[in-house]
Amino acid sequence: MNKQQIIDLTEKVKNGYSVTIDEVLSLTKVEDKETLYACANDIRKYFCGNKMDLCSIVNAKSGKCSENCKWCSQSAFHKTDIETYPMVDKNLAINEAISNRNQGVMRYSLVSSGRTATDAELDNYIEIYNEIREKSDIHLCASMGLLTKPQLQRLKDAGITHYHCNLETAPSYFAQVCTTHSIAEKVQTIKWSQELGINTCSGGIIGMGESMEQRVELAFALKEVGAKSIPINVLNPIEGTELHGTKPLSDEAILTTIAIFRFVNPKAFLRFAGGRLLIRHFQEKALNAGINASIVGDLLTTVGSNIQEDLRDFRKEGFEC
Repeated sequence: MNKQQIIDLTEKVKNGYSVTIDEVLSLTKVEDKETLYACANDIRKYFCGNKMDLCSIVNAKSGKCSENCKWCSQSAFHKTDIETYPMVDKNLAINEAISNRNQGVMRYSLVSSGRTATDAELDNYIEIYNEIREKSDIHLCASMGLLTKPQLQRLKDAGITHYHCNLETAPSYFAQVCTTHSIAEKVQTIKWSQELGINTCSGGIIGMGESMEQRVELAFALKEVGAKSIPINVLNPIEGTELHGTKPLSDEAILTTIAIFRFVNPKAFLRFAGGRLLIRHFQEKALNAGINASIVGDLLTTVGSNIQEDLRDFRKEGFEC
């Protein structure tokens, strides 16, 4: 695909056209990467404007997870140095939400380790949400694994507007990195939340050994489940996990992935997520290749970024936040 063909496809997308898998595979192979990135950014501007959607998360329950996800430092199958605890300090979580909102962050999520949350755990989380709602107008999100539909209803009643459940990787590759649960179970959780009127936040981790073709597959899978927010995590191989020592993706592979995700999901929030520090040296390019959202602050078990520094960097590239 040459420069003019990329531009022509971009105009078709702006006019409502849905790209095909073959077209996106062709985009991944173009030599003119700068045109690809610029066109992805053009699509972002056309559908989403310059608003940067910011969210923050807190690790509400850490470690001792029953699932064998090869990338995860919180899995009980791995021996890592993370701090483990059954419940985040209530006041810490509430004060962090209020502080983040005061700095311009629009969303806040409790994220718990484990396959799912018990009803008793949900009671504690909802207590935190209720107090945040009393003290702040920040939008509330949740990421608590494979919940049942009644549990998701309880979260909606507590004011949750987005439920996060990553597909993680392409359906054809998922069993290579996790065998204790399936993509189908994740999709079911997403469908239940949507039936209740909760928006979907779902993305994945790139750089786990999957091919570029499988990243294309993931982009279309996320479109299929109707993800409105798509966190794009870059694998940060943590010592003690099975993926420690995995060869990192090239800058070009990461930027190309962001761009093709924008072509496939033109109206979604494409969100910086885990691995931010690994891409800091080319963050400016990523912000001009289709990104329009970010998780800010600390990221679960890895260090994230300073909120004020992020705001400065995003505004420098013309974003409103």
